[in-house]
Amino acid sequence: MVPSIFGLSGLTLSDEERAFFRDADPAGYVLFRRNIESREQLRALTDDLRALHGREHLLICIDQEGGRVARMKPPVWTAYPPGEAFDRLYDLAPASAMEAARLNAHALGLDLAEAGITVDLHPPLDLRHPGAHDITGDRALGGEPMKVAALGRAILDGLGRAGVAGCIKHMPGHGRALADSHKELPTVTASAQELELDLAPFRALAARPDEARIGMTAHVRYTAWDGELPATLSPTVVRDVIRDGIGFSGLLMTDDLDMQALSGSVPEHAAQAIAAGCDIALNCWAKMDDMVGIANAVPEIGAEAAARLDHALAATGTVIEAADHADLLARRDALLALRVA
Repeated sequence: MVPSIFGLSGLTLSDEERAFFRDADPAGYVLFRRNIESREQLRALTDDLRALHGREHLLICIDQEGGRVARMKPPVWTAYPPGEAFDRLYDLAPASAMEAARLNAHALGLDLAEAGITVDLHPPLDLRHPGAHDITGDRALGGEPMKVAALGRAILDGLGRAGVAGCIKHMPGHGRALADSHKELPTVTASAQELELDLAPFRALAARPDEARIGMTAHVRYTAWDGELPATLSPTVVRDVIRDGIGFSGLLMTDDLDMQALSGSVPEHAAQAIAAGCDIALNCWAKMDDMVGIANAVPEIGAEAAARLDHALAATGTVIEAADHADLLARRDALLALRVA
């Protein structure tokens, strides 16, 4: 198995993709708007991927946070609010905010489960910092670590009830970045002591490894830990900060390796990330040359990474708590209305 997650070019698998994926056997797949048209089409696509590999549990992931980060959109699918909605409610009624976040994630998870998607790249645990780049902005669950941890845990719980795994991101924290890592490499100059604040929500969730089974790295350079390499490519950050400092023991995947924060080729990024200690290299854009290059550049998935992958997916694909989608949304909306009462 190639320790990578690959993107798809369209609404169905091309003959070239089908042959390559069958031979390479990647760890999983990521879906974007270009892969999504209707409920029937999307389910057929995910079923085709499962049939291709014959795996009962296959990692098929998507960025479906709500707000501006949503690949499945109306009118076919429900629109969900950004993290800021729950952040605001938490200031008024913490327990209500956690319940609203759980209900919202449960409903969102039912949408994903129906489509055959097993992993949502959600929730972001990046703290909102004044003056930072808006790439975090209203996606953030707040600026206070324990609030973000509480709401993040509620989201993981809600997704899990629908049989979908969440993914905490972007470790060790993207919230201080002054640039968008999709376009350039942000450098954070905060001290290690100051960065303890950003680690706190990740550390709180990592303490429960059966909840936080999947995490994603940040393409951000932190001078307090490594003055040269971004977290994704830094053995020091992966080993000393994410694994030891945060205590994260789950499946560690990179952010998209085709982002402009990283210099060099995508296959080179993948090899560096795996060598640094990441379990899985994420490559989103379905460029066949890059995917073939990754398959040739990285070793077979290691035993520890394979075990983490199995653990991450063990509870996916089965709805743990049956619920009515409309009822979940109605109960969420009643709670969110408290903040304007």
